Amino acid sequence: MSSNTWGTPLTGRVAVITGASSGIGQACAERLAAGGAHVAVVARRAERLTDLVARITAAGGTALAITADVTDAAQMRAAADRVRTELGTADLVVNNAGVMLPAPVQELAVEQWQQQIDLNIGGVMNVIAAFTPHLLAAAAERGVADLVNTSSIAAQNIFPGFAVYCGTKAYVTHLSRQLRAELGPKNVRVSALEPGIVGTELQSHVTDAGALQWLAGAKQSMEFLTASDIAETVAFLACAPPRVNLQQLTIMPTGQLS
Repeated sequence: MSSNTWGTPLTGRVAVITGASSGIGQACAERLAAGGAHVAVVARRAERLTDLVARITAAGGTALAITADVTDAAQMRAAADRVRTELGTADLVVNNAGVMLPAPVQELAVEQWQQQIDLNIGGVMNVIAAFTPHLLAAAAERGVADLVNTSSIAAQNIFPGFAVYCGTKAYVTHLSRQLRAELGPKNVRVSALEPGIVGTELQSHVTDAGALQWLAGAKQSMEFLTASDIAETVAFLACAPPRVNLQQLTIMPTGQLS
């Protein structure tokens, strides 16, 4: 961890990835494990985690499956304890679990509003609360630790019908800036990762007809990012020399205008 060159190895790092049962989280787990990190994969769908761990193990990696809901603070504290016991102190946390449920505000889809707030904000905070002690301890011992929060280009742009989702992601981006100011002097790097449209099952949760039509049109007009694109970006962040903190990184499909 003391290397001052780009491409600092992931070997031996202890990484925690939430939302790891699909999409970006799954791809991050496989990429970080392939780079030599010991990964703890956290999500609610136990069967998918079992399959993911089997693939990582078959490829020669080390992985621990933790079935837990990030919206439950007690489950996140228990997850942090398991990671410490079974893998060691986490020095890389990919705070990735989230949901996107767009709808025009006048439809008053208040249950979907709350679901997004609970997961995209409350869940993010529960992960931070559970693993900040890990990150501080790891940074003190090894010279650097990383917290990568998955935000979205929606944090910066206006997308009609996506008001609550955009608001939750704006929270994540601004929170990340604030945490960087607090934790950076303690050698914990904080990064907000803001992808544009990524081809994952996130879109399959959408129920609003207008949003579905917009997404279908977007898919016809451009090539979406892949989950592996985002995983490579996370690895790039983590492999920067300890003096470098990329505090906010926007990654867009080439064809996406905003």
